[in-house]
Amino acid sequence: MQSSSPTNPPATPPEGPIKPRRSWFARLLLGSLVCVFALIVSIALVFGYALIVAMPNLPSLDALTDYRPKVPLRIYTADHVLIGEFGEERRSVVRIQEVPDRLKKAVLAIEDARFYDHGGVDVMGIVRAGTVALSNGHASQGASTITMQVARNFFLSSERTYTRKIYEMLLAYKIERALTKDQILEVYMNQIYLGQRAYGFASAARVYFGKDLKDITLAEAAMLAGLPKAPSAYNPVVNPKRAKVRQEYILQRMRELNFITPEEYATAVKQPLIVKGQGREFSVHAEYVAEMVRQMMYAQYREEAYTRGFNVVTTIDSADQDAAYHALRRGLMDYERRHGYRGPEGFIDLPADADDREQAIDDALAEHPDNGEIVAAVVTSASPKEVKASFIDGNVATITGNDLRFVANALSPRAQPNQRIRPGAIVRLAKSSDGDWSITQLPQVEGALISLVPQDGAIRALVGGFDFNKNKFNHVTQAWRQPGSSFKPFIYSASLEKGLSPATIINDGPLFFSAAETGGQAWEPKNYGGGFDGPMTMRTALQKSKNMVSIRILNNIGTKYAQQYITRFGFDADRHPAYLPMALGAGLVTPLQMASGYAVFANGGYRVNPYLIADITDPRGAVVSHPQPLVAQGSAPLAITPRNAFVMNSLLQSVAQHGTAAKTNQMKRGDLAGKTGTTNDSRDAWFAGYQRSLVAIAWIGYDNPRSLGDRETGGGLALPVWMEYMTRALQGVPEYRPMMPPDVKSLGGELYYDDMTPGHGFIATIGVSQAPPQEGGVSGVTAPTPDVGEQEKQDIMNLFKGQ
Repeated sequence: MQSSSPTNPPATPPEGPIKPRRSWFARLLLGSLVCVFALIVSIALVFGYALIVAMPNLPSLDALTDYRPKVPLRIYTADHVLIGEFGEERRSVVRIQEVPDRLKKAVLAIEDARFYDHGGVDVMGIVRAGTVALSNGHASQGASTITMQVARNFFLSSERTYTRKIYEMLLAYKIERALTKDQILEVYMNQIYLGQRAYGFASAARVYFGKDLKDITLAEAAMLAGLPKAPSAYNPVVNPKRAKVRQEYILQRMRELNFITPEEYATAVKQPLIVKGQGREFSVHAEYVAEMVRQMMYAQYREEAYTRGFNVVTTIDSADQDAAYHALRRGLMDYERRHGYRGPEGFIDLPADADDREQAIDDALAEHPDNGEIVAAVVTSASPKEVKASFIDGNVATITGNDLRFVANALSPRAQPNQRIRPGAIVRLAKSSDGDWSITQLPQVEGALISLVPQDGAIRALVGGFDFNKNKFNHVTQAWRQPGSSFKPFIYSASLEKGLSPATIINDGPLFFSAAETGGQAWEPKNYGGGFDGPMTMRTALQKSKNMVSIRILNNIGTKYAQQYITRFGFDADRHPAYLPMALGAGLVTPLQMASGYAVFANGGYRVNPYLIADITDPRGAVVSHPQPLVAQGSAPLAITPRNAFVMNSLLQSVAQHGTAAKTNQMKRGDLAGKTGTTNDSRDAWFAGYQRSLVAIAWIGYDNPRSLGDRETGGGLALPVWMEYMTRALQGVPEYRPMMPPDVKSLGGELYYDDMTPGHGFIATIGVSQAPPQEGGVSGVTAPTPDVGEQEKQDIMNLFKGQ
């Protein structure tokens, strides 16, 4: 048989009229149309059957019609700056009216351009995708509409089967009957996952660009619109190049669909995108605050705290918090500079090959993350006159001259191997105010700073340590430390109720308890710096922080009485044993307790409770909780009498103006009051102080208590931190002049209770054999109690025996 192919024509022409032959293109087109028609018919038949069989079994749309997305817990300052977010899903729910038009068009251009024209399933899109699949041999175009994606995200798995696809289509039709197009688009834009734990475009705008959704540009909108298809592949943090390619494609689609003009396209393509990346999420460092709130919310709501979309407004002031954070960090870094360089954080070998060297540096610095303004780098060359160090981004810093003074010993050839700065050393750099880099180190010492409003206890700033990511232990609330001399005012306050006044003369003379008396080791309390100044007024003793005077005061009023008295300020009696060392601050307190205690002096004698949460609302703005704090001169109970608070305020102002805290005069205010505190061996350094409107406590010490140094005191270490913070916090606050209570008298330039004046219940001297003459000619009586009684010696003996 002969072939009838065109290359082998038949020998005999066929009979009948000759019909014109179709071209190969026409035949292909006809075949494609037949295939498409068959596909449509098949889809229609299958879909019709599915409608009959499956429609009654489709899930309820309650999850959509009553849309309640998982919204994280968000924590704000009082002036509504976001400081914390907790939840598996980052999400900010927005109404469709709040979505900028440029973002809507970007999403529609790439995901579903005919969204407002089809009924949930875009048949034309399916045909187009099927035709392309036939010609390419594989599926290269998707046919899912936005409605189908909503159906899949809410009700179906992501498996790729025909059955799931049919259910997806059926659900899309059901959704379109239940919701309007705008409602469907709103759900989609709030629900879709966009990488970096961000769900919904509002959250993604914040995560990637640090902006509210309404503020994003066309270029940023196009990049966000490229994320739903594959958040990991087109993530601008993880893969910026691929993200940029997809963004340009979306902009091109928008131009083709006439969603934007050629000019808008050209501008958007050229716009450089600044992506936040993995850096700092929040503009204010309040990590310890956020964690405290998280714990409180979890304690009340358990796992729902992370999904119900609670918004917690704290009492924190963002400017105050920022000032506190930087003041504490500067104080700790200043301490580090005074105590010398410890050496590099580690060492690596630097390969000779440039690429291998770069990789080795990157690997090393990944294990030494930056700490705020203190940046990690690897030294690539080192000499006593110049050091070069490479950052993780490949940039190189050159350090010379005075910027090497801190590490001069580590650059010496005689330096110990583990302290020497050489190529391969991992060091820390910080920029000075003039923009030059210098070598520094992360501090080992820790600190805390808290401030609160004494009238109601609202916490204005709280910094629990140098860096939350480095040490999550909150020293404000969790560090039980000895307060040292900063505790003396509470003993002095107790003594005012026992007949003493600032004019009482007390002997600053030596005290000694032998080993036989204590039953263990001898105890010979000392004044800071040694030496004794003899008889002095109680005011002068507090100004100079005389230990011997405090011990004699406590002995006079009784340790049991004092132990119960200090509970009025919020201290725990069992953490302050009723022995004479309590006078020197040998008990245990937290900085938060100290702030609460000093608030009593600041507000006129009232006990307020520190609080951190001002409001809790749900995602709709409805108030869930609104705490009602105790308020001084209102609902708060009296802890001490107003006259006691007035006299103590006068004494503590003397300390700030003429005593161990006289540095505060640099702030040029006459209404500051406070007390320094330094414990034995300088293990803790404190300054506790206030102005009528704000109490602040600064503490510095090592987590494993050890000496801060022979010359390190509360006045030299903690006071500068307090002053830097309070200078900022008290800007614009007028000076306060308290009114003298009617039951306080001023005699001879000193203050007395009106029912405890000289000759009428006032104790003129303690530990002084003969009372020296008083100013103004007034006189009193010598204390009837012995200098240090036998019972007190027995108490000290029991203390040393551990009883």
